[in-house]
Amino acid sequence: MNILKMKSFYLAAFLLFSQCSLAQNERGKIDFETYNPPSSLVVPEHNTGRAKFPFIDIHNHQNNMPSQNLGNLLSEMDKLNMKVMVNLSGRSGEYLASAVKNVRQTNAKRLIVFANISFTGIGEASWTETAVKQLEDDVKAGAQGLKIFKSLGFSVKDTKGNLVAVDDPRLEAIWEKCGQLGIPVLIHTADPKQFWDEPNAQNERWLELITQPGRNRSASDGYSWEVLIKQQHNLIKKHPRTNFIIAHFGWFANNLDYLGKLLDTYPNMNIEFGAVIAELGRQPRMAKKFFERYQNRILFGKDSWVPSEYSTYFRVLETEDEYFPYHKKYHAYWKMYGIGLSDEVLKKVYYKNAIRLIPGIDRTQFPN
Repeated sequence: MNILKMKSFYLAAFLLFSQCSLAQNERGKIDFETYNPPSSLVVPEHNTGRAKFPFIDIHNHQNNMPSQNLGNLLSEMDKLNMKVMVNLSGRSGEYLASAVKNVRQTNAKRLIVFANISFTGIGEASWTETAVKQLEDDVKAGAQGLKIFKSLGFSVKDTKGNLVAVDDPRLEAIWEKCGQLGIPVLIHTADPKQFWDEPNAQNERWLELITQPGRNRSASDGYSWEVLIKQQHNLIKKHPRTNFIIAHFGWFANNLDYLGKLLDTYPNMNIEFGAVIAELGRQPRMAKKFFERYQNRILFGKDSWVPSEYSTYFRVLETEDEYFPYHKKYHAYWKMYGIGLSDEVLKKVYYKNAIRLIPGIDRTQFPN
């Protein structure tokens, strides 16, 4: 074999080896998003689409309540054993009054509307007085609580273009008025801490940040996560006569010891677990102890209105099932376990605590 033929032979051999290696590497790749093999674990399963007791969902959003067919909504609620839904997207003024009117014409016992604050014009001399008056009018029109969205602290700016803090002094009269009116404030502040961390393989929310890039946060966006959370806690501390319901466990569902210390510190602080049930489902023993200790301070909340997803909540709260998936992999790639709460605790979480905090709920819809 001459030199030219030998070179051609070795080149062909190298290319063939490279192609085989490449094919092996391609076959060996695992796509994290799509790799989801069925478990071979054989354990008891209790999949239920209906809650054990009638419940109140205190964190829901219906964005067209003045005109939507509420009869259809009630039918879907019945399938879940949801006796009362709280719509946190009530807005204010004519919109809120129209929503309440539709509710009363359909079934006043089953649907509750919370008002929202319009921050337009904050910084003007009369803004606070006007906002308080509007809140009073909304409660007279039928609002049974106030919802504050996460835009406060994130994007709300005053007339000078300055970011408005959650604990801004110009808002204090609003929180005080809620206490006087006897209505709770359900407030969402910030987002999960991981949204501020580097979006890399060391971040538990990396998959979510890749698939939902708009959720990446940084201190340059406004306030840091730590500052936002501190502002919320200042608010609770400053207004002890007002009941606050903190959305999403205050983003401390992954640190229940610390959350417990907050509850011990602030008697007017209550919490709901909308969109964080997966955090509780991966620590069933710790979560069960937490629910038993703070059973009078925890409320049922879901957030997004996707009826098929409620079964995950029921399964975590009611059963002792093992190693089952969450319904959104980008929220929780891990498996979950049931907490197995007692009937006494379940009843408080499902409806008793909400009845205590929200005025005007018809108690006859629920067992003792």
